[in-house]
Amino acid sequence: MRQNPSFTLADVTEIRRVIEANPWATIVSSTDDGLVASHYAVLLDDDRDDLTIVAHVGRPDDLIHGLGERELLVVFQGPHGYVSPGWYGDVPAVPTWNYTAVHLAGTPEILTPDENLRVLDRLVERFENGMPEPRLMWQRPNDAAFVERLAAGTVGFRLTPARVVAKRKLSQNKPVETIESVIAALESEGPYTNRPLAAEMRRAQVAREGNRA
Repeated sequence: MRQNPSFTLADVTEIRRVIEANPWATIVSSTDDGLVASHYAVLLDDDRDDLTIVAHVGRPDDLIHGLGERELLVVFQGPHGYVSPGWYGDVPAVPTWNYTAVHLAGTPEILTPDENLRVLDRLVERFENGMPEPRLMWQRPNDAAFVERLAAGTVGFRLTPARVVAKRKLSQNKPVETIESVIAALESEGPYTNRPLAAEMRRAQVAREGNRA
């Protein structure tokens, strides 16, 4: 991802927020057989306050990626969407796409079976806790043999990124009135209604105004 100083996202707290809110990630490797991409849910490592992540892949994706032997690129995609030139007013303009994205790259560490099991437990808890009646990993009708058999079909990893590229392209290079116009359009009913993107733009605008203060 090409970086642009106007759109750089460097605040670790904000990058963690993007990862936490958008855990469905794309995992990319460059292998002897070419590029390989997989898609898995990823969590921040709860023992760390940096950008270390934990996740798992199903077998044989560990072999396909050469997990632990080569660099991985893990891509998180935040709110994104189309921006019409008509929202800029009567000025020369072309369409664009606003987005937030985080790229983490590094060589992962393979988790022990016990560590992997704890990560899988956390993963289930992370998403089931929002349910009216959560079905956690160790609850009946699951039993220990069932859980351990499923876990054996996965390989967990921890990645402390050696390189981080994070970008928040949300019209920050436009005048304030243009940003407000785009936010209003995204919040209005229409073919490109996108309230999550509008909220992300508002967040970036508040941060920009705070930095100027």
